[in-house]
Amino acid sequence: MQLQLTSLNSGSNGNCYYIGNEHEAVLVDAGLSCLETERRMMRLGLSLRKVKAIFVSHEHSDHIRGVPVIARKYNIPVYITPDTHFRGRLHNEQFTAVPFKAYEPVQIGNLTITGFPKWHDACDPHSFIVSSKEVTVGVFTDIGEPCDHVIHHFKLCHAAILEANYDDGLLAKGRYPYHLKQRIKSRHGHLSNEQALNLFTSHKPVFMSHVLLGHLSKDNNCPKLVKQLFDLNANGTEVVVASRFQETPIYTINSTFTPIKHFKGEQLQLEW
Repeated sequence: MQLQLTSLNSGSNGNCYYIGNEHEAVLVDAGLSCLETERRMMRLGLSLRKVKAIFVSHEHSDHIRGVPVIARKYNIPVYITPDTHFRGRLHNEQFTAVPFKAYEPVQIGNLTITGFPKWHDACDPHSFIVSSKEVTVGVFTDIGEPCDHVIHHFKLCHAAILEANYDDGLLAKGRYPYHLKQRIKSRHGHLSNEQALNLFTSHKPVFMSHVLLGHLSKDNNCPKLVKQLFDLNANGTEVVVASRFQETPIYTINSTFTPIKHFKGEQLQLEW
């Protein structure tokens, strides 16, 4: 079994991730408008009519902005915790809301989605893994620091969307006020490049074929910088920077990945 993965957008201006098989798909968060979500999926040859559920990670607007309209227009159930539903002010919206609990798998056709807690400045934040038989894809964004829940699930993934929000040096020198810098760096804030890299190098399974670096700050990070940082430590995993302006290509994830290696002279090198 294979899974298809794409980031439709990743950043403080909107977050939306598509994961599916040949029969059904889910969205993790829906932070783009319905129209823009449709446009980006159409460019990829995808349809919202294949999406059978939306899973909401937390109540911040860049993760829920498109939820009500998408859910109503396409009659898609929204899996959301009661606290997130209330704090996101979605309780007056007309769509089908389905509560979920951490570590209780939800079955959507042949997809199994499991939510688990994380550190972030939201009322009841969760991350998710999506599995189809032996293939697992995880979404790990909006995390202050990697807790045991995050580490455990990261080790299971054949592909992951991993937050790399800010570079320490760029944040320190940047224009943000002191209190905002402290909030970003706190355990309820976001992952820095170094924190994300440490999670990646310390806990990446050998079968992880792709890592999509997401939720990069427009002001406090540099796509080229973080790509180079991860490429140096990829060990055969393809590194992709997910854009805050456009969708990524669709990546096909399967369980048969092995790092591509070849010999040059007497030195073994990895081919990225």
